[in-house]
Amino acid sequence: MKSALITGANKGIGLETAKQLLQKGFYVYLGSRNRQNGLEAVEILKSEGLTDVEAVQLDVTDEHSVKAARDKIGKRTDVLDVLINNAGINGGQPPYSALEASPDQLGAAFETNVIGVARVTKAFIDLLRKSPVPRIVNVSTSVGSLSLQSNPDWPAYNYAKYAVYASSKAALNMYTIHLAYELQGTSFKVNSVCPGYTKTDFTSNNGGDVETAASRIINYALIDQNGPTGKFFSEETNPETGEIPW
Repeated sequence: MKSALITGANKGIGLETAKQLLQKGFYVYLGSRNRQNGLEAVEILKSEGLTDVEAVQLDVTDEHSVKAARDKIGKRTDVLDVLINNAGINGGQPPYSALEASPDQLGAAFETNVIGVARVTKAFIDLLRKSPVPRIVNVSTSVGSLSLQSNPDWPAYNYAKYAVYASSKAALNMYTIHLAYELQGTSFKVNSVCPGYTKTDFTSNNGGDVETAASRIINYALIDQNGPTGKFFSEETNPETGEIPW
């Protein structure tokens, strides 16, 4: 049975992604910063007959938490097939504009959305290397595309409120590029994926359905050996091929 770790998976897109991977026969480690929230999410999944899942306390901003999660999962399995770096924040309370956001807001966003991803990836890379088909999906956003966001015709061009979040996700995208480069020539596939504007508490319950968002992530978590690596995808932005510019 293949296994996957999803960070920030106790609600929203992360929880739905866990659900869909379970339906595809995966064993899922459901990462949650708050242990109780993770346990409650697992109970929801088990009530639907999806039992190959367990909660793992995992705060991506805490080195000790990440190490404890790695130790726990390492005792359960020698191999991890999929890592989905889903945990993310928007930067705290508004405003989020470049001139109004505080250094603390920027720091918090980068700590979770970039450094946290690097921390988790480094901790679990040894288990991923043992998989014949290792996949890493970094959950990003189309507003983290420098090419799109600098285009006056881009719908989000005038959205100053994205400065904190978008800056951190642009940095995450650069991390994805370098990670894919370092793993080139191996069986790894590493990509940034935007699930789209989705109806969750992250967006004040505006946007599309969570099922579609999760399926977009899973498309790249399950790509075969002929699939892409080191790319940026937003099927919402580009329904034809999915790929968008960095």
